[in-house]
Amino acid sequence: MQAPAPYPMLLADIGGTNARFACVQRAAGPITAIQSFAIADFPSPLEAIKHYRQRCFDMRLPGAERAEFRTAAIAVATPVRGDRVELTNGHWSFSTQSLRATLALDHCMVINDFEALALALPYLQASQWQSFPGPQPRSTQETLAVIGPGTGLGVAGLKKIGGGWVALAGEGGHATLSAADEWEAQLIAWVRSRYPHVSAERLLSGAGLPLLHEAVCALSGHSGGAPKTYQAPDILDHLDRDPLCQKTMASFCALLGSFCGNVALMLGARGGVFLAGGILPRIQDFVINSQLQARFTAKGRFEAYLADIPLALITDTYAAFYGLSAALESQLATLNPVFNRKGPMASISRAAVG
Repeated sequence: MQAPAPYPMLLADIGGTNARFACVQRAAGPITAIQSFAIADFPSPLEAIKHYRQRCFDMRLPGAERAEFRTAAIAVATPVRGDRVELTNGHWSFSTQSLRATLALDHCMVINDFEALALALPYLQASQWQSFPGPQPRSTQETLAVIGPGTGLGVAGLKKIGGGWVALAGEGGHATLSAADEWEAQLIAWVRSRYPHVSAERLLSGAGLPLLHEAVCALSGHSGGAPKTYQAPDILDHLDRDPLCQKTMASFCALLGSFCGNVALMLGARGGVFLAGGILPRIQDFVINSQLQARFTAKGRFEAYLADIPLALITDTYAAFYGLSAALESQLATLNPVFNRKGPMASISRAAVG
């Protein structure tokens, strides 16, 4: 018996702070009805999805005339190792099978959020990223990498195998953070006095920025008072006028550059390294003009190797939807040979972005 049509499709990109939803109504149709909600406003993804579905009806969003979804692809900011999913940096947890049954879905796929973002890389256009000086991202068959400081720090690779791309999902953000100079050694030692393991995510993330700022304040002789109580948005908002925030973000970018260089070397990401996440797009000019790129290539005998690797910052907040749709279509094609298109939906409609 032929499998039922998979439309409408629900796409969900669930991070530690925000959950973004979209839908696809028909074959070869665009990704539409994009909405973003705060994780803190809902007890679980089920309630958030129900709210999204109702919002589609209430607002009569284009492309969401029918929102009784048949299939779903969900990206989550945590390792996916079975039916039970628990966010690393958020309070949401759920059972994939229970979610599928409650929503009466024919099919529900759950993957890591940076696996989805990695799968999106071959489909992104130049308008969706800002390049650093030097080699520009190009059509390639070589391995790619994506690294993103958001609430946490995501890392994934993408490798061409046969006629398709395979995502290399992992938890690279929890690798040990290393220092490249005496200042960074002091920062890491200060943090290690509180935490036995200083991972990259411990400092290079939205959750880690306040700790990095506190360390910068303490080591700069400003250990008391309001500055060390800044949260990540405060640090970014004060970047143009607060020297301690500037020093914090300069250290952030330098440490991140070294980390990105490590990832590029370990994966052999000759095709390009893409930066993502919610922090960097807010301060694009600061990032491009920081020490990030110089530290990316500062690897001794392999400086020339890294200098030839394109480095770019993804500016499209919804880029992961391309990878989600591609992954869902690939999985559905194995279940229903009739559903066998190449690549993800052609475009994301901006008419219904909330």
